Amino acid sequence: MNNPVKATALGLQHVLAMYAGAVIVPLIVGAELGMTSTQLTYLVSIDILMCGVATILQIMNNRFFGIGLPVVLGCSFTAVGPMIAIGTESGIPAIYGAIIVSGLFVIIISRYFGMLVRFFPPVVTGSVVTIIGITLIPVAINNMGGGQGASDFGSMENVALSFGTLLLIILIYKFSTGFMRAISILLGLVAGTIAAAFMGMVDFTAVKEASYFHMVEPFYFGLPTFEWSAILTMCLVAMVSLVESTGVYFALGDICERDITKKDLEKGYRAEGIAVLLGGIFNAFPYTTFSQNVGLLQMSGVRSRKIILITGIMLITLGFVPKIAAVTTVIPNAVLGGAMVAMFGMVVAQGIKMLSKVIGDSQENSMIIACSIGLGLGVTVVPELFAAFPTSLRILTSNGIVAGSVTAIALNILFNMIPSAKRRK
Repeated sequence: MNNPVKATALGLQHVLAMYAGAVIVPLIVGAELGMTSTQLTYLVSIDILMCGVATILQIMNNRFFGIGLPVVLGCSFTAVGPMIAIGTESGIPAIYGAIIVSGLFVIIISRYFGMLVRFFPPVVTGSVVTIIGITLIPVAINNMGGGQGASDFGSMENVALSFGTLLLIILIYKFSTGFMRAISILLGLVAGTIAAAFMGMVDFTAVKEASYFHMVEPFYFGLPTFEWSAILTMCLVAMVSLVESTGVYFALGDICERDITKKDLEKGYRAEGIAVLLGGIFNAFPYTTFSQNVGLLQMSGVRSRKIILITGIMLITLGFVPKIAAVTTVIPNAVLGGAMVAMFGMVVAQGIKMLSKVIGDSQENSMIIACSIGLGLGVTVVPELFAAFPTSLRILTSNGIVAGSVTAIALNILFNMIPSAKRRK
């Protein structure tokens, strides 16, 4: 790609394709944890910047890290529920302590994950993804009403905005194709915010007060703390992300007509671990491959890593400009809520899609799915069920995602990996 104008346009297209998915994660997490507008602006800025750093780490191809494929990385959506749960229970520093440890964990296991992946077949990863999506739906519904505790919760204005945003996203998704469909969430958020501005429901103070440039700051939210339950949660999230990334690596290998070796996977996992570690240090997020950019790559037919390098540089540049990040923080909760229903629902749909391939394979798989999702949802709704347990056991029962994930892993080992009497016959 020798034409700089075309190369820049293609790089910008990748930024737009992943932008909504990237910024909505810090907006959701920040809003749920009660961050100020200044903190939220920083969170969005550092997230965009780290998306660029993580992408560049992955497109490199040296002896130690980087799979060398045109892949874009963004914040892992599967981490949203766990981060909110950890922050609510143990505080924001515990989130970043857990992310740092999970990043180190991924770096350490990168060489061996090919062997560990057998513990994460579709019946396990599908159950985990479904649990995460289901436990996030209440967050979306609360935001549709204006945000939990809002004085105007459930007002006609909030309901109209949220359902209007959701309807627009659905219509764009229905009547458009390709790139327009890929950015339907972004278009819905923009249109919803414009409508809210005409209704007098948008406060632009954060944009006016935000600076045009800032330097990144390690441990912006304070020195990390380390809680076992939080660490276990984020390590599980990291392994689920690695399984998803493996599928993206092979899909890209097919598109780029390149055989993916065990060494390639190892370097890809290690780059992802480094990105997660840096995300923890700079108070951003865990990072993983963005599948929407793979679809865009296939649509455009341009497979050059130079285009993705331009995308990474653009993201890093945007991350140094808080004024741009502040624009996203003025989106009203009701508008966010409408978009969240679609996004979180798609997480559930992805989990169901993964499970649909295996649920009919055996009655055992049906039992694994039933118990893991049932327990995961049950603990989320009634967290006090295990309040009397010792602290060491509450590590596994402190939130529904951990409880459901551990159940899925354990039952998969029991039903599918330990020989049964019926099989021995």
